[in-house]
Amino acid sequence: MAAIDLIKQETLRQNSTIDLIASENVASPAVRAALGSVFTNKYAEGRPGARYYAGNSVVDELELMVERQVLELFVPSSLQADWRANVQPLSGSPANLAIYTALLQPGDTILSLSLSSGGHLSHGHQVTLPGKLYHIEQYTVDPTTEQIDYDSLQKQAEAVKPKLLIVGGSAYPRQLDFARAAEIAQSVGAYLLADVSHIAGLIVGGVHPSPIPHADVVMTTTHKTLRGPRGAVVMARAKLAEQINKGIFPGVQGGPHLNQLAALAVALEEAAAPEFKIYAKQVVDNAQALAAGLQQRGWRLVSGGTDTHLILADLSGLKLTGGEAQRRLEAAGIVANANAIPFDTRSPRDPSGIRFGTASVTTRGANQLWCTELADVIDTVVRSEKAINPKIIAVLLAKLVKVAP
Repeated sequence: MAAIDLIKQETLRQNSTIDLIASENVASPAVRAALGSVFTNKYAEGRPGARYYAGNSVVDELELMVERQVLELFVPSSLQADWRANVQPLSGSPANLAIYTALLQPGDTILSLSLSSGGHLSHGHQVTLPGKLYHIEQYTVDPTTEQIDYDSLQKQAEAVKPKLLIVGGSAYPRQLDFARAAEIAQSVGAYLLADVSHIAGLIVGGVHPSPIPHADVVMTTTHKTLRGPRGAVVMARAKLAEQINKGIFPGVQGGPHLNQLAALAVALEEAAAPEFKIYAKQVVDNAQALAAGLQQRGWRLVSGGTDTHLILADLSGLKLTGGEAQRRLEAAGIVANANAIPFDTRSPRDPSGIRFGTASVTTRGANQLWCTELADVIDTVVRSEKAINPKIIAVLLAKLVKVAP
């Protein structure tokens, strides 16, 4: 089978399924066109104006332009003089590793949210390289509220004295208090890293607080709620910029993917448009409508709901595992992922929870009413071992204003 045949198959799969993976979205045709541009032919190891190869005059202009776009989009004009952006990271995990490389020495202590409480592997899980290089201490959500208890985090930080405190993750559905986290970090002499990979588009859209006035370093991927190509961006205070730059190159990677930068430039233009704020608000509205719909049908949601694009459901009360729910949903044409819940007693390979996200379906035109209907379908599918009529999914897809590429 040729690659073009697989591309056609994947196009069909995306068009005929409902994507609720919280870390996925639908990039615009313009973003995808830039990703396939002639920039893929060029190599540009080094920084603009200091490359190790010739022929980079246009590339330098592109990279500097994207850096400006990032700062204009994320940093208030009054603060831009104190911030710098590096747009070379290839993805989120390498970007985090580059930050650790830049700011820490092997063996230094990192304090981060545990994976089961909604954190991310790259924040120091024992199976990862950061988990082997650094001393990792992890905080958890409060067992009752299933939200971060910042007073408890303060006490833990005072006890373990981290060099780096990380806030952010991949399955935490509530808003993050960056101001309080900064107070904690400063009180123990730690750097504060805000990993906003999941919520960057919500921050740009004005529906989630920004970490910029508070953090020392901010990292985000560019393909989730930001709706761009796969990649990552690091923003750092000016005094740390040179360290961060060296941590990225030559610290953990070679030259950037220039076609990715071109696509990011297009995505950032789209995110700067007024329509993007409408989109970001709709993403959150849709997540809350889906959450409410599930709760009305007897589902227990971790932390009781969501403030973001992300919902984490505990399936224990349904006598079902996350893996089985994922399989049933995918068989019906709904794509989500099994996910651990706080203090999960089950294996990560088949945990007690399932995670939903609304960024992708919102791009395709979903609204609150549609998400309420979706909640009913999800509930029916998960509770039944029988296959549902495929026409039900077809009807939901037909109601979307837009379709996947």
